[in-house]
Amino acid sequence: MADLHPVIPSEITVHLGTPKSNARNVTVPFLSYVKNVASSEIFPSWPEASLRANIIAIVTFALNRVYTEWYRSQGYDFDITNTTQYDQSYNYGRDIFENISTITDEIFNDYIVRQGTVQPLFAQFCNGTTITCQGLSQWGTVELAEDGFTPYQILQYYYGDNINIIENAPVGSFTESYPGRPLRVGDFGNDVRTMQFELNRISDNYPAIPKIPVVDGIFKNSTEDAVLKFQSIFSLAQDGVIGKGTWYKIKNIYNSVRRLSDLTAEAIPIEELTPQYPTTLQLGSQGIAVRYAQYYLNIIALFIDGLEPITVDGKFGVQTQQAVENFQRYYGLQPTGIIDRNTINKLVDVYLGIVESLPPGYEGDRAKYYPGYILSFGMENDDVRDLQTYLSLIGKTYAVLPTVPITGHYGELTENAVRAFQKAFALPETGSVGATTWGDIAAAYDAITLSRLRGNNGNGNCS
Repeated sequence: MADLHPVIPSEITVHLGTPKSNARNVTVPFLSYVKNVASSEIFPSWPEASLRANIIAIVTFALNRVYTEWYRSQGYDFDITNTTQYDQSYNYGRDIFENISTITDEIFNDYIVRQGTVQPLFAQFCNGTTITCQGLSQWGTVELAEDGFTPYQILQYYYGDNINIIENAPVGSFTESYPGRPLRVGDFGNDVRTMQFELNRISDNYPAIPKIPVVDGIFKNSTEDAVLKFQSIFSLAQDGVIGKGTWYKIKNIYNSVRRLSDLTAEAIPIEELTPQYPTTLQLGSQGIAVRYAQYYLNIIALFIDGLEPITVDGKFGVQTQQAVENFQRYYGLQPTGIIDRNTINKLVDVYLGIVESLPPGYEGDRAKYYPGYILSFGMENDDVRDLQTYLSLIGKTYAVLPTVPITGHYGELTENAVRAFQKAFALPETGSVGATTWGDIAAAYDAITLSRLRGNNGNGNCS
């Protein structure tokens, strides 16, 4: 579970005023931010146990704002404000107390969580004299420290016995949660799965939003239905697509119904936070995601001079690494040889650009290229019709595979035929058609078509 905990951001963007004010933003190192807030909020003469407890609360509060994207989910371009009316005091350019600086260097990457949860606690605090609140009393920590309480005991006193301190959390760059491109029917991945979980939780409070029956990371019609209803309820453009506006509105409402910026926040299930798909692909990676990337790289290489086709085998070896580096270099990305979010987005964009620019009938007697999205039960369009055309011919050639009617509707017969093909060709039996399944169906169809053109009409087998 430890690797699911958020990292400490290397930087944080502070709005120097109330959220709606026309104040400037400053982006500063997170460590410097914590030192500044601590020097503004507490006194260096306090007992060390008090200082440590307060600094951990300050870190945790800020990390909660970053983790929940509290302001960014509301359309702001900052992580936190500098006013105690909303957040905690930050005085840009102020001097830092030496002992506070020393302690902060040691514990700036320690923060509070509830036992059994991973999200940073909304560590609310106030001075405890002129202002009181449900959370930590800053002046009250002084009395507790003088009575011999340890920093952890002080935090337990205010936030409850059921807290843990995550210590020495790694520091990393903060990346906004929005995946960088709209999600729509046919997309798949961890981002789709996150939205499915969050929409299902939101539907507990807004039951008009239909439940997504299978949370599998595949954007099917059921996910589109939930998105459309969400957009209708919250006065968004009803296109069934999760663009940046819809993404952050979902985040905002999800934060609200789970009360993630509240001391009584719900725990987020570990299943929801555990990635179903690899977050990066690199040397040594294996599986269906690697095959997808190899497929895209291969097709792109057919159209771009200087890029070479590779073997599509689901194994990220040196050949694939080199192909990724060449692709990254060609399109102005850092040539790391690692497929991260930026690289996969570029791969998909380039691939779709190629496919969408091809003239009608470009395929001739061959199968078309993968249309760029997963085909699944309930869809109805020309791509489904093409798929059925390929499956029908394959079914007439391979006796163990069923034929399907060519209707353009992805119904039970089509799903069963896809599963049968996937089983016969040792593919994951999902019943849906992504790049890998489409590529193998297309290859089988092309082989049969070529054989017939050469005058060989014999039946095949799947051995």
